[in-house]
Amino acid sequence: MKVGYVALIGRPNVGKSTLLNTLLGQKVAIISDKPQTTRISLLGIKTTEKGQIIFIDNPGIHKPLHTLNKRMMSFVHSALQTSDLICLLIDATQPFGHGDEFVIETLKKVTTPLFLLINKVDIVKKDRILLIIDKYKDLLSFKEIIPVSALKGTNLDVLEKQIYEYLPEAEKLYDDETVSDQSLRFMLAEIIREKLLKRVEKELPFVTAVLVEKIEERAAGEKATAPWDITEKSEKPREFISSSGLSSLSPESVRPSVPKMDISGDKKQTRKLTYVSATIIVERDNHRKIVIGRHGQVIKEIGIDARREIEQLIDSKVFLDLTVKVRERWRDSPEVLDLIEGQK
Repeated sequence: MKVGYVALIGRPNVGKSTLLNTLLGQKVAIISDKPQTTRISLLGIKTTEKGQIIFIDNPGIHKPLHTLNKRMMSFVHSALQTSDLICLLIDATQPFGHGDEFVIETLKKVTTPLFLLINKVDIVKKDRILLIIDKYKDLLSFKEIIPVSALKGTNLDVLEKQIYEYLPEAEKLYDDETVSDQSLRFMLAEIIREKLLKRVEKELPFVTAVLVEKIEERAAGEKATAPWDITEKSEKPREFISSSGLSSLSPESVRPSVPKMDISGDKKQTRKLTYVSATIIVERDNHRKIVIGRHGQVIKEIGIDARREIEQLIDSKVFLDLTVKVRERWRDSPEVLDLIEGQK
């Protein structure tokens, strides 16, 4: 068996998470067109007859300004040090710039075998790809240069075949059904944050975080109160009141292997009912107002979209309670960052 860790590295928004999801054939990382969507390194595990590839999806390489960004870059450096192979992903549609120079300088310090993956070849001309290859081939010592499309899956079979050539022989590290190292709590927080990122602009993607406070299962048939009773003057959406009949799930108890997700078809209406309480953290009061929206419309849309995906993931009807709280300069607060990272 060939088994090893493969770090997916690159600037923000080059398609690392999309590549991971396509390689695995299912969604394990959230996707957004906003920079710095990925904040914590996460594993995507693909097991085949040849062996087991453990992909490490990392935050985009950038110069850190806040404690949050410094921690993000620490995940990147850790992946560079511990991986058996590094895949540098670049966006074929973007010109070479200072950000790329920073990535190159970062990678000059490592001796791990390195692949160059030129992404989005489905939307650029061949001449453009040849120019990129000519630009990069002398910047670093690449073992392989592979044009790919993370979205369309172009050449990913070639990529997987070449990865196995460079992995060591070893015993599998995870069982065949495991595809990620994420806890359920972290996955739910990321789903909510993904829906939030789709609806906010400017600096808001950088100053928002999600903390799942509670996951509780309730017997089927018990009535739930709609959580979207919000007005513009409300401090936050109405919180649900826990019942003594609910069985609480601790963070430790929601860390099973992540199975393949069946997202097709409607689920039966007799499913169990799960309460999820989550807090959206922002830095200023005007941020809170934007996230809530006029008459609570924005947070209602976030909640509806997130709830639908969570129901598909956990095969349960879901009551999702969202609260928006202001915590100034949370990106530089070790306490808040520990709570957010501790969900994983």
